[in-house]
Amino acid sequence: MKLKSKLLSMALAFVPVFGFADSNIKMVVGTYTDAGSQGLYSFSFDQSTGTASGITSLKVDNPSYFTFSKDGRNIYAVSEKNNATAVLNSIGYDPVNGTFAFKNSQLTHGADPCYVATDGKIALTANYSGGTISVFPILKNGTLGKSLLQVGSKKGGPDRSRQNTPHAHCAIFAPDGYILTTDFSGDRILCFSYNERNKKLEDHGIAAHVKPGSGPRHLVFSPNGKYAYLMSELSGKVTVYSYSDGKLKELQTIAADYANARGGADIHVSPDGSFVYASTRLKGDGITIFRVNNNGTLTRVGAQRTGKHPRNFAITPNGKFLLVACRDDNSIQVYSRDKSTGLLQNTNQDIILSHPVCVKFYPEK
Repeated sequence: MKLKSKLLSMALAFVPVFGFADSNIKMVVGTYTDAGSQGLYSFSFDQSTGTASGITSLKVDNPSYFTFSKDGRNIYAVSEKNNATAVLNSIGYDPVNGTFAFKNSQLTHGADPCYVATDGKIALTANYSGGTISVFPILKNGTLGKSLLQVGSKKGGPDRSRQNTPHAHCAIFAPDGYILTTDFSGDRILCFSYNERNKKLEDHGIAAHVKPGSGPRHLVFSPNGKYAYLMSELSGKVTVYSYSDGKLKELQTIAADYANARGGADIHVSPDGSFVYASTRLKGDGITIFRVNNNGTLTRVGAQRTGKHPRNFAITPNGKFLLVACRDDNSIQVYSRDKSTGLLQNTNQDIILSHPVCVKFYPEK
């Protein structure tokens, strides 16, 4: 009898763990700190109801973009500063309790770092105003070593007001390990690989040319790794590519920003790969929704108006909700997502936060 009781107690204790893991996940938000925000915030988010509850915060200057380490135990967050004090921060993260523990910082040697990515061995920052990509070794305890090198982008795009100086906006790891970076002012996507022995980036040339004046911003891959989707800021268009061995072949370019506001922002693919979402700002702010066709190309199926300046957004791992960081409305809007149509509906369960600009879920998919 005692054994049965003990087994039952163990079972009851075990079941909620799986229920919690399936429904409640951790969410981290990065903010601009010019209006009094702490910096990074940790939440518990219920994937079944779309509700969030705050856990804690950590004081970090302008963590406008961050990423989780591969094991989820660390966060690498930029401190976006327009001067020589700009850094990349290593922050310990407890995925069970949702708490932070600051570890160390290293200078980016490039102003306004606005993007960070990692493959577990190195971390990369795209430094917008510096026009460079910085490379940091990741040490065994998850801390960052000093920046090893910087790779520059170029100027030369036809937009004299925005492309007159070099700007780097994004650096990501392709599914096969190549590094792809968006050269905003040069209207190019560049390809590199990291030579671990020599500790340097090897140049593999231009992965793709983008139409002059586009201002390539963010690049994402389909879940199967066969296609890549580029959001260009100045043109407000999404370009579809097939991908193979460090090269991108253009398949389609389609408008996302119908207001022609020159404010293309973020882009993500739904977890099942069936839809692509792109955010646009400055005028007619919102999310444009595309269905993914069998050949990777896109068909526009709708648009969702959002709050002001949807700089960043994220889709929950189960695909049920899409959360939009509306910087100038000081809120994160929570939208339910129809998995069959891709369309969005506002749940009116806003998360109020000063200048939110980056939302990510743990575990990151």
